[in-house]
Amino acid sequence: MKTRITELLGIEYPIIQGGMAWVANANLAGNVSKAGGIGFIGAANAPAEWVREEIRKAKAITSNPIGVNIMLLSQYADEIAKVVVEEGVKVVTTGAGNPEKYMAMWKAAGIKVIPVVASVALARRMERYGADAIVAEGMESGGHIGEQTTMTLLPQVVDAISIPVIAAGGIGDGRGVAAAFMLGAEAVQLGTRFVVAKESTVHQNYKDRLISAKDIDSEVTGRTTGHPVRQLRNQMTRQYHLMEKEGVAFEELELLTLGALRKAVVEGDIKNGTVMAGQIAGLVHKEQTCKEIIDELISEAKSVYEGKAMVF
Repeated sequence: MKTRITELLGIEYPIIQGGMAWVANANLAGNVSKAGGIGFIGAANAPAEWVREEIRKAKAITSNPIGVNIMLLSQYADEIAKVVVEEGVKVVTTGAGNPEKYMAMWKAAGIKVIPVVASVALARRMERYGADAIVAEGMESGGHIGEQTTMTLLPQVVDAISIPVIAAGGIGDGRGVAAAFMLGAEAVQLGTRFVVAKESTVHQNYKDRLISAKDIDSEVTGRTTGHPVRQLRNQMTRQYHLMEKEGVAFEELELLTLGALRKAVVEGDIKNGTVMAGQIAGLVHKEQTCKEIIDELISEAKSVYEGKAMVF
């Protein structure tokens, strides 16, 4: 499966692991890259030196390209932007902001820049600023989301820009990979499926909750505040929705979720923590190695193409 993305990034398969905060560390990213896809370390709000150390750990796992996801609203974004250059990172994905001010520095260092977007307008804007590719992320994904579905957003972004597009949101198996390619994507980004990878260091409680999730277990909090987040329902989400209905202040809602992702990922508190996961969680049934996940995705996608040929 060779595409403009595999050529651009120097990877074997068009499979990308999303840079999930508290989840996407060196162990996960390094092993995804080792298996032929490309893994991304999630910088989130972490200090620059933590990111530097994770990059070095990932490089100890594999000589294949690894990436870093930079959340541009982070107070450490300026420092991390320099760290990826100093550490020879090959590709950066960005979110929550405009990477324009870093473009010249990154381009001079040969870094490929791939912003994550949730609208056609933003995709066009990022192309004008010099992005090498775009991740079009639908609202089926876990974590912070936009309003459009992958099915509707992806083909519109593909039609709007000339650089390659990566599909994200609601992709959990080879059928999803094949569907994304049919809509014009040249790679796919997965998060939820990789959360339960054997190399993922998230707490076992988190993995078990995700594996046991049903199709209706995903829900969104924060729509009333303008900061919607998709996660699995639990005691905290019920409390959040109740507080939203009661019209409590934004500050109180923020206090409820403060540190909640770490609480779930690191401490294993799946009742009061934020268990971020996409709507595809109902399709995730077991732990596998990163290599097993990627091999299965590619095998299933090929089977779909071979078995679903139609005559019109």
